[in-house]
Amino acid sequence: MRLNLRFITTISLVLFFLLLPQILEAQRYGYWQQEVEYTMEVDFDVDRHQFEAHQVLTYTNNSPDTLNSVYYHLYFNAFQPGSMMDKRSRTIEDPDNRVRDRIYHLDESEIGYQRVHSLTQDGEEVSFDIRGTVMVVHLAEPILPGSETTFEMNFEAQVPVQIRRTGRHNAEGVEYSMAQWYPKMAEYDFRGWHSHPYIGREFHGVFGTFDVTIHIDRNYMVAATGYLQNPEEIGYGYESEGMEVNRPSGDKLTWHFTSDYQHDFMWAADPDFVHVTAQVPDGPKLRFFYQTDPVAENASDDQQVQLLENLEALPDFTIRAFQYMNENFGVYPYNEYIVIQGGDGGMEYIMGTLITANRSLRSLVAVTVHELIHAWYQGVLANNESYEHWIDEGFTVYASERVMNQLFEDGQGDPFPGSYENYYRIVAIGIEEPMAQHADHYHRNVAYSIASYTKGMIFLHQLSYVVGQDVLDRGMRRFFNEWQFKHPTGLDFIRIMEKESGINLQWYYEYWVTTTRTIDYGIQEVVSTSENQTGVTLARHGKMPMPIDLEVEYADGTIVHHYIPMKIMWGKKDNEFPDLERNVENWWPWVYPEYTLTLPVAKEEIVRIEIDPSLRMADIDRDKNTWVPEPETE
Repeated sequence: MRLNLRFITTISLVLFFLLLPQILEAQRYGYWQQEVEYTMEVDFDVDRHQFEAHQVLTYTNNSPDTLNSVYYHLYFNAFQPGSMMDKRSRTIEDPDNRVRDRIYHLDESEIGYQRVHSLTQDGEEVSFDIRGTVMVVHLAEPILPGSETTFEMNFEAQVPVQIRRTGRHNAEGVEYSMAQWYPKMAEYDFRGWHSHPYIGREFHGVFGTFDVTIHIDRNYMVAATGYLQNPEEIGYGYESEGMEVNRPSGDKLTWHFTSDYQHDFMWAADPDFVHVTAQVPDGPKLRFFYQTDPVAENASDDQQVQLLENLEALPDFTIRAFQYMNENFGVYPYNEYIVIQGGDGGMEYIMGTLITANRSLRSLVAVTVHELIHAWYQGVLANNESYEHWIDEGFTVYASERVMNQLFEDGQGDPFPGSYENYYRIVAIGIEEPMAQHADHYHRNVAYSIASYTKGMIFLHQLSYVVGQDVLDRGMRRFFNEWQFKHPTGLDFIRIMEKESGINLQWYYEYWVTTTRTIDYGIQEVVSTSENQTGVTLARHGKMPMPIDLEVEYADGTIVHHYIPMKIMWGKKDNEFPDLERNVENWWPWVYPEYTLTLPVAKEEIVRIEIDPSLRMADIDRDKNTWVPEPETE
């Protein structure tokens, strides 16, 4: 793959070249990825909520394929009555409450659109077809492997009323949340073109550079996922402590941002934004943009004071969250991160997030923590969210729970039981769907949520049961370091964990990710086999096999662990509890529904036998997992 040095201007060169051997080693044989360079100039009309823009896009084809067409996403077109997003929301069994039929009732002044007026390839006009949220371009000349071409486009857009993620006039009164606002080149990778329409789920994009200039009413403050290049003209506290220095005259201000090694660009604007900064020690500068009058229009005076106090407390929590993530999951590679009040809840973008602020302190911290952790997974690793949403969402939930547990409980207690209970409920009512499918193709929204957020999180916590917590932690850091900026897949993660653990894990991926088979083990029988021996028979009732941690407690208080690996693992995890005695038992072949081991003690000496006392295995019926002696009857 050809490296473009412009991609790494915001990343420490020393860090990059230290990691480069690991990054290259991580690539699959024949690995490649495409490359884009955007230059965009936007002239924004806040009275009409419209803008005209000029886009120059240089596209490098690092694939072995000759490309005869390319595809762009036109996301704003989803916010029109009759769009696929509109129709899906009105026909799905459990629609998103933020959408429902709202798109259907938009009038012409409220809809969103992106209209392409002209498009050239290397100066020659090209034809294109627009179908909803996707535009296919019929190239004037094929793009050969290893070559680059430049597209130049003039387009106009209308910002829709805020319904889902992007738009104007959100529920808290923020004027513009500008996400998915520009014609965006679709990703082309080993699977081919990812030209799926925008139905409302996830995104996938090409890593590249952004150079964006925005001309907007001078009363508006702009926040963006890039580095401001002209702070001396802007003032507004970017680098001048709020002093308006050298600001040009005229009705509009010009905001110029650049960013490198990213796959998206988001911005927001509001005349009432305040701008607060904070510094993560040995980490990025944090920027916070929010309204102070009012934070929430319907809040009482006392509530308003509390909401502002929450926002003022947020920077300290965010600093501590970044420190925990840097230490435990890998170092955030950009120089800044921004938290912007806007959107419709919480939504991650590269180097920043849109969040709503009318929340309790814990909720405000939780949504911020969740979205900033996306910077590691959706941002830096940038797996294909559409097809493997469970990596981005599930890994983020896993890390979020650990961070929140550290921030509010000092790391005490188990932060994960709630997610397990959500999984058990959807299994019980029979509407679970496999994790391995496109995010838009789930029959129910709740099935998507459980597959991506919940099962994705359990995938990791349960994996710590299989390989050990220390191994999982090492593997998470290694995965981030070796695969950053490389669009990894779930199987790439599994290979990392196999290397760290020495255990074959293909079976784990197959069962948990590609099927809805469940785990259900039980203690079937405990019998005396001789005066000083006890036979314990375990049974596998579910269709997904797992290794077994069996804990035996004796009358004198002694606890002994019995570890039963599976034959298909071809390896064993290390003893996670070295202070306790552990016996490694014979392999349990997964085709055997039962397994018997012999304990070298009399049955009368045993007070408890329990499968998985750590509760990390997602066993759907734990009632059978513990045996205790029956009470004596008189």
